[in-house]
Amino acid sequence: MKDFRAYILALCGKREGYTIEFKSAKGGFPGSFWDTYSSFANTAGGIIALGIKEKDNKFFLDGLTEEQILHYKKILWDGAHNPQIVNLCLLNEQDVKDEQDGDAHYLVINIPRATYDQQPIYIKGDPFHGHCFRRNHEGDYVCSDDEVRRMLADSIADKYGLDRRIIETATLEHDLDPDTIRQYRNAFRSRHDGHPWNNLSDVEFLTKVKGIAEDPQTKKVGITAAAILMFGKHESMYKAAPYFFVDFREKLSSNPRVRYTDRYYPDGTWEPNLFQFFNRVYRNMDQDIPHPFKLDANMQRIDETAADESLREAICNCLIHCNWSMMSGPVIERYPDRFVFINPGTMLVCKEDFFKGGKSICRNPYLQNMFVAIGRGERLGSGADIIAKGWKENNWPSPELEEFFGAHTDRVELTLRLKTATEISAEHNLESSVTSSVTSSVTNSEAIKEMIRKNPRITHKKMAETLGISERGAEKITKRLREAGAICRNGGRYGGEWKVLK
Repeated sequence: MKDFRAYILALCGKREGYTIEFKSAKGGFPGSFWDTYSSFANTAGGIIALGIKEKDNKFFLDGLTEEQILHYKKILWDGAHNPQIVNLCLLNEQDVKDEQDGDAHYLVINIPRATYDQQPIYIKGDPFHGHCFRRNHEGDYVCSDDEVRRMLADSIADKYGLDRRIIETATLEHDLDPDTIRQYRNAFRSRHDGHPWNNLSDVEFLTKVKGIAEDPQTKKVGITAAAILMFGKHESMYKAAPYFFVDFREKLSSNPRVRYTDRYYPDGTWEPNLFQFFNRVYRNMDQDIPHPFKLDANMQRIDETAADESLREAICNCLIHCNWSMMSGPVIERYPDRFVFINPGTMLVCKEDFFKGGKSICRNPYLQNMFVAIGRGERLGSGADIIAKGWKENNWPSPELEEFFGAHTDRVELTLRLKTATEISAEHNLESSVTSSVTSSVTNSEAIKEMIRKNPRITHKKMAETLGISERGAEKITKRLREAGAICRNGGRYGGEWKVLK
């Protein structure tokens, strides 16, 4: 007897990891077929093998005849085109294959993933009340009404993005942070020197970048949810996203007692809007990106690399594709060997199309436009290509993308690995052997100044860890440097930044 799992995967051109459901049809066309059809369509697609029973990873053929298969195919196609059975037919002729092993026949049915504008796929003419399904490791589960509503909202994301909503109670003076707007406009001016928008008032400029717009349904003009998310004050973020929370977690210590070596989240010490969050996260994570010494034609140093662009794209992707209506927010994590980007919601394109590029469907198009205007985020569907390019140039592993479904846990996780465990171990041994020679050639004071240049928000703890000295020792060095006028600090202990003066 064949290895049916591998055989069916090969028949359908699928790779391992796709879900396969084996259904016995000995007693007739299985009543649970349409539940699984809905489940696969609303998740990642899958394969139903009709006429094969699986038990304890062993396979048993029902021994269906050719006549039974013809009868079941008629039931299948009749049901697929009956809106009272299932709301949409996703199948083509090539998705249904009549196979046999000896005298026993069976059907192999490939259920494609429904596109974002086709979901939800449901049965009995009603998407609610337990008639819509998704897939998890245990099998088909009934979608909650909230899950169905999220799918319905995503189905019109290209026309009515979540961030286009007008916040009627919001005002420029009370809800948007003027420092963030100023910093954003400086970033725009730096990228678009001489652009006519640079001479506009804040209101006029925000109108150009969709921070102020007309609601496509009510026709009212006001501050958009995108503007609150991008430029908002802490207390105003919840007007745009009731469960707003952004979280960056640095986990560089091997000590299990140290939960985080650094963390940025809305703790009341800074304005946690997306522009500020992006800048803080990027400055922190970019320290792991190699910057080889290169000069351009004008003998100016080139600090920008393809990996820098990849990193910025990954951070932007996490923020602009986030489903801000969910009860969790985006989480970005930095480990010694990898970056992990977690954002709530499902993908609006399948993984294959994401990596293939060319398709760009954004849940938050106004946010996307704001990032694109300052050279952050890609609008033409090549974001995955940009992310992969920088990693490939450094010979790092290809990006890994996973999607998770659940009543309250829809999320997408992108992992960018910096190096293998073997490389980390080898580098650790090498660093240990050369530490003394490095520290003898570069004074601790100069080393700390260099650290500040790379990361103005670096902590005394991290300085100490890097130099192999006590935290108190690092504090003494910075004190001497400040007294000598070599460095200064702007802001407080938790929200401020260092600056090298000489």
